[in-house]
Amino acid sequence: MNTPPLPEEQTADAAAPARTRSASLLPQGRFAGPIPWVIAILIALVVIAAAGGLSLRNLAENARADLAGAVTVQIVEADPEVRQARAQAAADALGDHPLVTSVRIVPEQELVALLEPWLGSSAASEDVPIPALIDVELSRRASASEIRQLQAALVEAAPGAKIDAQSDWLRPVYDALAALQYLALALIVLVSFATAAAVWLAARSAFANHRDTVEIIHLLGGTDEQVTRIFQRSVLRDAAFGSVVGLLLGLAAVWVLGQQFAALDSGMVGGGNLGIGDWMLIGAIPLAGVMLALVTGRITIGFALKSML
Repeated sequence: MNTPPLPEEQTADAAAPARTRSASLLPQGRFAGPIPWVIAILIALVVIAAAGGLSLRNLAENARADLAGAVTVQIVEADPEVRQARAQAAADALGDHPLVTSVRIVPEQELVALLEPWLGSSAASEDVPIPALIDVELSRRASASEIRQLQAALVEAAPGAKIDAQSDWLRPVYDALAALQYLALALIVLVSFATAAAVWLAARSAFANHRDTVEIIHLLGGTDEQVTRIFQRSVLRDAAFGSVVGLLLGLAAVWVLGQQFAALDSGMVGGGNLGIGDWMLIGAIPLAGVMLALVTGRITIGFALKSML
């Protein structure tokens, strides 16, 4: 004599056919709609923006680290002999300061080479007085009071000498780089909202197209959780495909841009290279995109199912 099935077994046996019927009643497209490609474009934009923002951050940090412990002394004097004498006296005075690690008088030939692109052959003419420049390396970043102490040490040795902290006159550059970083972050946030909106619209449209089928699934014993999982599988497939394609497109664009900037052969541009941690963050963007799509799709279908009651 056969033992009758327990209530739990009956529930489990009934749920399995319901899941099978619900999965077969809702057709699953294979990237037929535009959503995977929209997600791919949006993910590519996020990858490019993130790579640009991280590169700008590295560029600013490296430049600030290189220039934080450096100052420049400028001596303006028409007489070349007096100018050279004052430059040597200033170098000697600064060399005795405990904060100074090295002092270098920039040769006049280097100054002429720097001015030639703007002044042409006149840069080497005696009619254009070129100020003497002294590069000073400090043991650490000097405070405003310490800069004033260095300036006071130059008063007697080299009258008219002016000292400038290199980080001060580059502050507008740092501010511009920071503004570009905030712009990249704002773009990432906006694209994230656009991705969520695209998934929301796609999920609402798919649910509206299969509303009658969902009602049949409910009549067959299917639950809201089963219906949600079916739609989520579709969202997961589209989001995963779009995220991978978007990552590849974004990396291709970043590589092309990197080659263009590398051709400039500039030391400052080289300071913006991406490190291993930066590439790991970029590689996590597709995963974040898939998670955002899944959460958005689940919330959208959940609200849609509640509206049917």
